[in-house]
This record gives sequence, structure tokens and C-alpha cells, in this order.
Amino acid sequence: MERLIINKLIEWKESKYRKPLILKGIRQVGKTWLLKEFGKRYYENVAYFNFDENKDYKQFFESSKDVKRILDNLMLVSGQKIKAEKTLIIFDEIQDCPDVLNSLKYFCENAPEYHVACAGSLLGIALAKPSSFPVGKVDFLEINPLSFSEFLMATGDDNLLEYLNGVNDINPIPDAFFNLLSEKLKMYFVTGGMPEPVLMWTKEKDIALTQTALSNIVNAYERDFAKHPDLKEYPKISMIWNSIPSQLAKENKKFLYKVVKEGARAREYEDALQWLVNAGLIYKIYRSSAPKVPVSAYDDLAAFKLYLSDVGLLRSLANLSPSIFGEENKIFVEFKGSLTENFVLQSLINLYGNVPRYWSQINPSYEVDFLVQRENDIIPIEVKADKNVSGKSLNKFKELFNEDVKLRVRYSLKNLKLDNDVLNIPLFMIDQTDKLIEIALNEIKV
Repeated sequence: MERLIINKLIEWKESKYRKPLILKGIRQVGKTWLLKEFGKRYYENVAYFNFDENKDYKQFFESSKDVKRILDNLMLVSGQKIKAEKTLIIFDEIQDCPDVLNSLKYFCENAPEYHVACAGSLLGIALAKPSSFPVGKVDFLEINPLSFSEFLMATGDDNLLEYLNGVNDINPIPDAFFNLLSEKLKMYFVTGGMPEPVLMWTKEKDIALTQTALSNIVNAYERDFAKHPDLKEYPKISMIWNSIPSQLAKENKKFLYKVVKEGARAREYEDALQWLVNAGLIYKIYRSSAPKVPVSAYDDLAAFKLYLSDVGLLRSLANLSPSIFGEENKIFVEFKGSLTENFVLQSLINLYGNVPRYWSQINPSYEVDFLVQRENDIIPIEVKADKNVSGKSLNKFKELFNEDVKLRVRYSLKNLKLDNDVLNIPLFMIDQTDKLIEIALNEIKV
């Protein structure tokens, strides 16, 4: 399957400021496959070293800091060839290898002619000992689950993606495209964007295999909880993880510790929650007090919502049967539209690279689902899981922060339309958001 992030890898390869690369991402998101595929396409050969499968490789890094000596030893023991500029060297499963991580400094300083790309657990890399981490000597790139655009390519619907990318004005999408894309989006909600479940659907057209693949990934993550250095945190991590569908099913999706366990307090569960965030398994979305730049300066650290890294994983964790796919638009609105919100969130992170915020007010109650910082503008975003787009929160937000709001965005199952300063984007066009915002801003002459 095609991954658009490969274009970023090409930029890395061609950059005169290239450093050793660390490719980050959650387990089973396709890091190793991507690096091997990239090497196969754009290099003469690939030299692949897995430090979990071949633990003896570590000794070459422990005994020497000389890059040439390390590479000679690796070539001798593995039989693989390594040529400067011509070979992509892949170091895999590096999270538990401090000396390998540390060696990247010497590749950067003393042997920049060698192209080195590393993959490993996001959590393990994040928690690497400071003494072993080559600060300032590596490039980073993060791979996320497949976007809806990548899903369309995986399902052979390149024509639909070509149509979406070719939309250059804000006019209704014809029914023939609208209805077909809505059906494709439903299927994406079933499979999610993790490569194996998508492959089971696109290659085998077997929803049972897709479901099994998702369940296996969830189970693998749950086994990883035991890797926390303090075993007392294991049950807390598990309880937070399993509470997320319940948290998102509430009308007010603000995270409440009492939903995890009656009487639970923040200080007891903060470390466990942060472990899940560091592992990349969940996103923590803070409440913002105002639409100002930088958005992080206005975080209310006591109020936040949690979402999963992938909509398919959320559906699996919530035990929603794939049969819901056939029930008109029910999959979009199920448990208070949480699948739809999760889909929008992970798509926005793909688009803008940073985690959005949300805004809320009580007495009376108003809530805007997401705030995104786009350059120096804050864009308020409302998510509607169906065609009913009535709601007062976007209007209230505009009333309170009129001078700070150039454009408001709403995702829904209604057609593409600009209504004064409210841009309605069909959910299946989320990957085209940035272009549509630009067109809208030009139309309202902001």
C-alpha cells in the first residue's frame, strides 16, 4: 500500500543537512515496512539490522565508537553490503539499545555519507536515557495510521482521491461522488488506518480477518502495559485504557478519573495516563481558555479529553460490531459520535502536525470540539456525525471571540458549502481541509 510520508523520506535523502533519521510511531503502524520499501525504491540496496532478533549486533556498538569499524563488523557478521550514499542502513528495534542510539551522534559527525534510518517503539525512544540520546544529531519523522486518502489508494479508489484533490472551489459535491465517498468512509471507520486490518480488507475482502487483526493489535498493546518500569502502574494503565470508550460516550467528553474507578484521584493515575500518551496510544486534548497564538499558552491543564490513535482501534476497543456498517449512517453517530470525533482528530494531527485543543464553557453549556492553530490563526472546528448541523456553540464562540476568528469550520455529512464565515466540509474531504480553508478565506476576503 502507498504511504504519502514516503515523500518526506525522499526529502530527507536529498537534503544536504541530512542526519541519521529516527522514524517514530506506535507498534504495528508500518515503520519497518516503510523503511524497507523506501530503500528498495530509492537505493541500490538495503542493509537491515534488527536488534531484537539479533542481540549480538549490540556488542559492536558497545565495544567501539568508530563508525567504519562498526559497519565492517556488521557487514562481516551479516553478509550484507554497505556502500556510502548507495545503501540505506536500517537499524530496527533500537529502543532498548542505548549504545546504538548513542552511535547516531558519530554517524552524524564523522560519517555523514552513510544514510542511516532507525525504527523502534515510540515509548522506548521517548524514555531513552539522557546519556544515550544524541540530542541535535538526528532527524525525526513520525508515521501515523493510514489517512482516509491513503485508504482510498489502498482500496484501488485512486480515481476518487484524484477527484477530491482536484476540487478547487466551494460548490456542492455531485451525488454520484458524495454517496460513494460516504460509503468508503464508513468502511474506513470499520478498518481504521492500521496497515494489517486495511490489508485484510483490501486483499481478502474478509471482515472477520479484519476484525481479528484489530483485536490482535489491541491485545498486543495491552500486553505492553506490563512494560512500565513500575509494575504497580500496570492495572492503572489498563483501567484508563478500557475506560476511554465510556469517557467518549458521555455528552461532555471531558476526562473524569471517577469513570476509571470510583474515588480515583488525579495524582494516583497521572503517571499511568502519561505512559499511554508517551506510547502514542492516546491523544490528550487540553481545554483552551481562548483562541490565541500560541495555542499551548492558553491550556487549562486540569481539563482534557482522551482519544485513541486510530478510529478502528477505538471501534474494536468499544466492541462495536462491523455489522453497524450496513445500518445507514449509524456508524457515524454511534456512542455520541465518538468515532467521528476520533477520525477528525487523527486527521487534523496528520494535516497540521500538532495536537488540537477544545473550548468549552459552563452555565450555560457550550463546547467547540477542536481548535487548530493554522499558521497564526486559530480555527474553531465543530464535528457533526450526521446531517443535523444545528448547534449554538460555534455561534457563541464567534460572539465571544469575534476579533480572533476569521473562519469557522464544521465537519458533517452535509455537502460542501460556505455560509458566511462557516465552512461546511463533508467528513470524507477532511484531508483537503487546508486547501478548502485557503479558498474560503479568499472568498470572504479575510
